[in-house]
Amino acid sequence: MRDVPLTGPVPWTVAWRFLRHPQSRLLNGTARAALAATTVGVTAMVIAMALMTGYREDLEAKLLSGNAAVLAYPLGSGSPEDDSGGQANDATLRRLAEIPGVERVGRVAYGQGALSVPSGEGAGEAAGGEARQVEVTLRGVEPGGGLLSGTAEQLGVGDDGIPGAVLGIELAHELRAETGDVLRLVVLGFGPAGPRFRYATVRVAGTFESGFAEFDRSWVALERSLVRRLSGGADGGGATELVELAATEVERTPEIVARAQEILGASYVVTDTRELNRPLFTALKLQQLILFLVLGLIVGVATFNTASTLVVLVRERMRDIGVLATLGVPPAALRRIFLLYGGLLGGAGTLIGVSLGWTVSWAITRFELIRFDPELAAIYFLSAVKFRVEPLDLAAIVGFTLGITLLACSIPAWVAARVNPSTALRYE
Repeated sequence: MRDVPLTGPVPWTVAWRFLRHPQSRLLNGTARAALAATTVGVTAMVIAMALMTGYREDLEAKLLSGNAAVLAYPLGSGSPEDDSGGQANDATLRRLAEIPGVERVGRVAYGQGALSVPSGEGAGEAAGGEARQVEVTLRGVEPGGGLLSGTAEQLGVGDDGIPGAVLGIELAHELRAETGDVLRLVVLGFGPAGPRFRYATVRVAGTFESGFAEFDRSWVALERSLVRRLSGGADGGGATELVELAATEVERTPEIVARAQEILGASYVVTDTRELNRPLFTALKLQQLILFLVLGLIVGVATFNTASTLVVLVRERMRDIGVLATLGVPPAALRRIFLLYGGLLGGAGTLIGVSLGWTVSWAITRFELIRFDPELAAIYFLSAVKFRVEPLDLAAIVGFTLGITLLACSIPAWVAARVNPSTALRYE
């Protein structure tokens, strides 16, 4: 080392000089290998955690876009607070809307049917002249009822007496339907006489794009009374309505559920949409944890390179260790020198890996580099994947990497602290 006075704490100063001082080719090679391995491992962990976090959060957000945070299911006969048939009346809905944290309250009716282009409309015919027919989920809403809804003008009945419908963007593409096209709707309804098919003509009034494949390729928004009539007869008595409560903050849903249950009473079951999908989100979190541990093996391999670098450093700096010990540097300080050396090397690789991982994640999200076609979107539920780098994920990655690096470096550092000064001074 150069003959320069030491400044600052001895372990920090010596470790920094060891790191900066020109070393042998062997030591430089092992140090570069350790730095590269740590960088690659941390980069992979950051990207993987950003993928899993983004996928899980997007899936939850898209589910809530089609189903509000809180759902109330009627059990049958009404209570004094309900209209006949178990449907919540306007006064009850106003009380629900006054719950703190509730953004919007609405009644929604659901049904199942099939949508097709009437014969003779060439745009909707498949090769061979057969009309396209797609099974759809009918969502009967009130105008302005959220993303999977429509305006009063879109859902209302036109001058020609045909009601409007808002289709998922992928459903419209599959039917080759454009705004203004007339479609044929077949619904399996239930009434006093039993199940029967009911037919209706609807006009495409617009499309919606939620990013959730299930909604975009098979959901149709219609006026609520129309869905009730088609699903339950002329009076709609056979149809069941749900009450949806959209929350300003998803974290407040438990208290909203409790308060809504008090208002609606025993005639309704109030539940949290996240609770309904808890098995799915639990599986995704478990998968994220397993992926974290598996990719952590890459970092574990990188720590062996860092430990190897320290072994080489101890051998090549044996006489320097003897000099420091002779000058009165205690073994604990010698151990800290080599721990700091390994920590600085691992920290540099961690910092570079985090920067690269964040940059790659940002670029993939910004330019939507990972998108799925409709077939794959039906499997993964999302048409595009966003990578989200969360502070807690970064803290876990950095803490895990530095912790396992220091653990691997502890053995070479312990060996350096136990070197006999006289033996070290005679070391060639």
